[in-house]
Amino acid sequence: MTVAATTEAGIGRIELHHPPLNILTRDVLQDLHGQVRQLAEQPDLRVLLLTAKGDHFSAGADVGEHLPPHYLSMIPEFLETIAALDAFPVPVVAAVRGKCVGGGFELVQPVDLIVAGRGASFGQPEIALGVFPPAACVLLPGRLPPALVSRMIYTGEAISAAEAECWGLVERVVADEDVEQAALDVARRIAGKSAAALRAAKRALRGGGALARHAALRAAGQVYLHELMETHDAVEGLRAFTEKRRPVWRHS
Repeated sequence: MTVAATTEAGIGRIELHHPPLNILTRDVLQDLHGQVRQLAEQPDLRVLLLTAKGDHFSAGADVGEHLPPHYLSMIPEFLETIAALDAFPVPVVAAVRGKCVGGGFELVQPVDLIVAGRGASFGQPEIALGVFPPAACVLLPGRLPPALVSRMIYTGEAISAAEAECWGLVERVVADEDVEQAALDVARRIAGKSAAALRAAKRALRGGGALARHAALRAAGQVYLHELMETHDAVEGLRAFTEKRRPVWRHS
């Protein structure tokens, strides 16, 4: 089991269950996508809670599965999962502890509210591997100031939970051991409201740009698949990471 899902009193819960780092392999993504789609079809659901087992939310996708030929299916599957979360019909609350980087950070960018532990960190380190985060290039500009987005994507530098709260990415920061309970408390407050009103509010808040976001996700995926991955540096960076050595970049 890589993903666990439950429902109770109007609250759906999906937990990444692949510790210690909850790496997003293709199997994890397929399970996650399937659970998101199933819960989205439940008419009595009022809120979705996204959590992760262990000390870290997710250290991102499996780098080995980004290498040829696996990336041809991995990237579309990942972006489809992101799109499904973005289109989820009721509010989504995420509980984040520890590392939330790479694909793990992209996974929470479509959610409505993030509760983070004080020790959490958020980052997109893909540039160090000669690649870029396609979902973050679409979604992160809607959540953080442009200069900060550019810094994170172009340098790979992470931000702390306190910084994330300061910039409005995170709804609240609590002690690491209290993250899930605090997120559950938020979910319960939402779950006490009208399902019809919550769904209408979600459509009004998020629906206007949904088609544009989904088109942009597909376009970013095409750039990744058919431009970036045809370069020497992309494959070299990914292979260097898996081989635990420094990458050798081309000059042009």
